[in-house]
Amino acid sequence: MLAKRIIPCLDIKDGQTVKGTNFVNLRQAGDPVELGRTYSEQGADELVYLDITASHEGRKTFTDLVKRVAANISIPFTVGGGIHELKDVDRLLSAGADKVSINSSAIKNPSLIDEIAKHFGSQVCVVAIDAKQTPQGWKCYLNGGRVETDKYLFEWAKEANERGAGEILFTSMDHDGVKTGYANKALATLSDSLSIPVIASGGAGAMEHFRDTFIEGKADAALAASVFHFGEIKIPELKLYLCEQGINVRR
Repeated sequence: MLAKRIIPCLDIKDGQTVKGTNFVNLRQAGDPVELGRTYSEQGADELVYLDITASHEGRKTFTDLVKRVAANISIPFTVGGGIHELKDVDRLLSAGADKVSINSSAIKNPSLIDEIAKHFGSQVCVVAIDAKQTPQGWKCYLNGGRVETDKYLFEWAKEANERGAGEILFTSMDHDGVKTGYANKALATLSDSLSIPVIASGGAGAMEHFRDTFIEGKADAALAASVFHFGEIKIPELKLYLCEQGINVRR
């Protein structure tokens, strides 16, 4: 069985790492290059960097940041934010990123998934989905969770899988930053219905939450931010705990 992955996520605004709750109330969390280097040294399996305010000028700044991250860490990392076409993907991969994450642009233009998979390989394309439970079911949202769409989580994830996505990064907006555990029921449904890995995001507050998302949620990887950024959970201790719980992780 493949080892389960632990992935710190760094949301970047104006060149700094920030973290919020339910996608709002952002606070500073430190230098993204220094944090990335620390996580790499502590045994994180991968990193995700998201440019959460990817304006035109921000994209240029972000490319420089990606180059600095690549020079300072020794693990794979994914970057997202402001990716609308193949040349954006090419620019970020050339700067040193291993994968790209697309969200709003994939919903607006689903064929972008096909194009990235065809030109760069499925392994490069992570489709991120921000979804919230509504009376109609799990609905997908655009623009950092600001705009509701007509797409539903399970159908959209299946389409992304079929178009050539290499992984699905699912964030439950209801769980984001509240530290009560991941949306394991929805994650298990995704894992059972897809042929590609599923990354759990939104809700990590304790080591047990990682265990539960790997067992109950059937997730292939668990992504978290504030518990790592603010030192509430240390990655070496988390991996030791997971090993003791019988979960296969790289150490």
